[in-house]
Amino acid sequence: MVSKGVLKKPRIDAIEYMRGISMLGVIGIHVGSQYIINTNANIHLIAVFEILTRFSVPIFFFISAFGLFYNLDTSAGFNYRQFMKKRFKTVFVPYLFWSFLYISIYALRYHDLSMFNPLHIVYVLFLGLACYQLYFMVILIWFYLLMPLWIYMVKRSTGIRLCLLLIIQIAIDYYSSFMMNPYGIANPLVRDLLVYRLNYWVIHYVFIFILGGYLAVHFEDFKLFMKNRRIWISAFFVLSLGGLLIYYYYCVFGVGYTALEAINTAHQLSPAGIIYTIGASVFLFSEFYNRKWPEFLRKTFSLLGRHSYFAYLCHPVFISIFAAIMVRLNLLMTAVNSMVFYVAVVCCSVISAAFCRWFSKKYCPYINSLTIGVYAKHK
Repeated sequence: MVSKGVLKKPRIDAIEYMRGISMLGVIGIHVGSQYIINTNANIHLIAVFEILTRFSVPIFFFISAFGLFYNLDTSAGFNYRQFMKKRFKTVFVPYLFWSFLYISIYALRYHDLSMFNPLHIVYVLFLGLACYQLYFMVILIWFYLLMPLWIYMVKRSTGIRLCLLLIIQIAIDYYSSFMMNPYGIANPLVRDLLVYRLNYWVIHYVFIFILGGYLAVHFEDFKLFMKNRRIWISAFFVLSLGGLLIYYYYCVFGVGYTALEAINTAHQLSPAGIIYTIGASVFLFSEFYNRKWPEFLRKTFSLLGRHSYFAYLCHPVFISIFAAIMVRLNLLMTAVNSMVFYVAVVCCSVISAAFCRWFSKKYCPYINSLTIGVYAKHK
């Protein structure tokens, strides 16, 4: 039974493929954080791990918005209660599960039972601090909670208004990233709320979310644009990537920043990073939608996309395991080792995702329900 305001439309494989690529990028960023500890780390490989992948988190919001608005009839009534009930099952339940899993792992690892203090748990859950990748889900939940606002904005969006919103977004993100300094605030609670603002302030990603929703609502026009402007889309992507790389190398060679300082400056919320996110989002969508990919690549992209959610949520476990193994074997995180490390983390995360999905479907459906919000269909 189709709920009011929802239209069934053809499946868009490009969205699934983009999820898989984004997941690979996120893992690249986190593996890069392990590699950058090496004082002799190659700055160009760091650029691959940490700069080329900077679209990965914001593009998830683009994809999420596109998926929501693609099947939503914005002219019909919006059933907020039904919408939130569904998102509670698909996002909030997995968020709770993975948060408590990571809290338990860290409590056992560090022999610290204070992590189970109810006030501490509320604090961790609100800020998405149970593990470093979970903040994405906190922001996504805020996007869901404010869905009526986004519907209002998307319905009234025009090209000029989107450009204005982009300018406002760049200004807000620049101020938040480079000018705001909450560390001098005396009140510890207020200080923490501001220090961890990137973990839950939905305002940092409003433009890319609205853009995803706008393109979904105007998908027929977007398809023509992608078909007729592929060269321009590719050129914009290359230029936007080049701009972010130039910014990174300027930080390293022009300003004298360390590699860590450089990647913490040339990130996805910097002006160059925001433009790169737009370029990457439209470029990947265009290529996955229009290009005729070989069958084995399509199957690979589909596999990665299908298991991207679980892999995104579980990959820190494998990063910790392989990092501990390297310490035990006294292995340095060299360039070669970091690339092997990356492949191993990706493979183990995807294999674990595939196994858990298979095992859950065959023996225990609650595993999929808890870990990725997929529920068995009632016959």
